[in-house]
Amino acid sequence: MLLDCVVAFKYKTLIRLFYSLKAQILAGGRGKGHFNTGFKGGVHITKDVSKVQPIIQQMLGNKLITKQTPKEGIEVKKVMIAESVDITRETYFSILMDRGWNGPVIMASPAGGMDIEKVAEETPHLIKTFPVDIFEGVTPEIATDVALFLNFEGDMREKAATEIKRLYDLFLNVDATQVEINPLAETSDGQVVSVDAKINFDDNANFRQKAIFQLDDKSETDPQEVKAAENNLNYIRLDGNIGCMVNGAGLAMATLDIIKLHGGQPANFLDVGGGVNESQLAYSPRE
Repeated sequence: MLLDCVVAFKYKTLIRLFYSLKAQILAGGRGKGHFNTGFKGGVHITKDVSKVQPIIQQMLGNKLITKQTPKEGIEVKKVMIAESVDITRETYFSILMDRGWNGPVIMASPAGGMDIEKVAEETPHLIKTFPVDIFEGVTPEIATDVALFLNFEGDMREKAATEIKRLYDLFLNVDATQVEINPLAETSDGQVVSVDAKINFDDNANFRQKAIFQLDDKSETDPQEVKAAENNLNYIRLDGNIGCMVNGAGLAMATLDIIKLHGGQPANFLDVGGGVNESQLAYSPRE
């Protein structure tokens, strides 16, 4: 159904120069991923409108496998067609809640793009953390310092600082626990653009962000996990064969570690602490 709509769409009115085709799954690493059919990449850029339909056909209905998906991959049910940005330089920017700081911190790197995990492993000095005072927020000084670390120069530095402040406002306004922009890009026409974003929202803000939470797509989530969440249980399905039902998240994680240490494979994470009642416990997912 989606493919028919895409084929019928007037592509030429959408984008002037490039077509960016992105498989829509809830996982990162799509650009370097591969499909179960052998087709490479969940993100493709092309100038040729005649290639749009064949690329989409290679994606829809097939499973995309990346570093962040289960080993069998995730089925692609939607493909986004977007305007492609002419990027001259990529940086990494994120805001997340940090328990050590007891508030938000900014993490930034001038070496953004698909290999940010490799940067963290091999060149950690290229990643810097900027704590944010929750009462003061991202001041012009902090925004400028981050832009400077990201190697934005001249007028671009001011534009980057403005974008950074806007991203922090977004972080607050939507009750996010993380806003990750990768890349925060410098373009050939002298703009600073948040090209790709991943946003995590605080589940406790559901009552305040109803419009956002109504967009939640559970089609890629394990049905057991969905039902557990509906019963207010903290449950994550794993690949092993040893079931775990533990009182408290910390003890649950320690139990998983002990099982792995002795060569076992846990089948799940299940925390039944924190006021779980009899009816919830009776529901607890069964493998």
